[in-house]
Amino acid sequence: MIQDTHISLAHGNGGRLMRELIEDLFAKHLRHPKLDIQTDAAVLPWQANNLIMSTDGFTVQPLEFPDSNIGALAVHGTCNDLAVSGAIPRYLTLNVFIEEGFEVAQLERIIDSLAQAAQEIDVAVVAGDTKVVQRGQGGGLYLATTGVGEKATSHKLGLEQIQQGDAILVSGTVGNHGIAVMLAREQFGLRGDLASDAAHVLPLTRSLLNLSGLRFMRDPTRGGLATVAHEIAQATGHCIRLQQSQIPIADPVQAVCDMLGYDPLYLACEGRVVAVIEHAQASQALQIWRDLGQHDAHIIGHVEAGQPRVILETVLGGERLLDELEDDPLPRIC
Repeated sequence: MIQDTHISLAHGNGGRLMRELIEDLFAKHLRHPKLDIQTDAAVLPWQANNLIMSTDGFTVQPLEFPDSNIGALAVHGTCNDLAVSGAIPRYLTLNVFIEEGFEVAQLERIIDSLAQAAQEIDVAVVAGDTKVVQRGQGGGLYLATTGVGEKATSHKLGLEQIQQGDAILVSGTVGNHGIAVMLAREQFGLRGDLASDAAHVLPLTRSLLNLSGLRFMRDPTRGGLATVAHEIAQATGHCIRLQQSQIPIADPVQAVCDMLGYDPLYLACEGRVVAVIEHAQASQALQIWRDLGQHDAHIIGHVEAGQPRVILETVLGGERLLDELEDDPLPRIC
């Protein structure tokens, strides 16, 4: 068993300490028949013709926050990218960048959380790499993951499928992750126990794949809901009209935003889906999500003719143009 309490540069030099770290910490939690720590590549038993791949990096600060941490976040983030593309995640690779002096006990908590998140949707970590950087040259811990999934439908999804009149849905409250991470930092003298929305979205995405009117799905991570809306507007050349009264925002999120001047529509989510679907099937899609327990899911707007911009109809009956995000209001949240 690994005896060290903190990471040293020697844990990344390829020698005994690195072997002990990989065998006694990573392999212990990520055990799977296809994880071979003695080789530099994994041989996957794959017969499918429709592979989907995604890759991502994670630099959240703090590394642990209410109900989640960077380990689970890495699994959720990469697998959700596959899920909204119409795939079932199957395999992950994991790259770990550890700063010298990092506490081994915290590293073990994070990797254990990562392993549990992967087990929840039966995705296997089959290959990886570990690097240790000198003290002061990193943020404690960075993770990078690559995911491989199997396309679960012959239905074509994409921005190019979106048409005028289509409805826009969101699967739950927005901005929870961004505010939860900020509160965990205890910035501005604020603290709280608001949980991140970080979670798998595979059940939500799979539930809509049989709907012929499904056009597009996206998880609104960095830049939030407003950034996804702008992405749709720019790609389609259509106007996106959102109804403020229908956008679900948790009271604690709105309260913090009101105090600090943030707009929850631009804050990251890590367990939500934005879906664009033919208007005639929007109510059916909404009911499917609510039957899965997503009681805060709503139809929040539609695609209409006009300049490629995003208009928010306010609760007071006015209209507001939502600008594209320029500065990152909360850096290092995913």
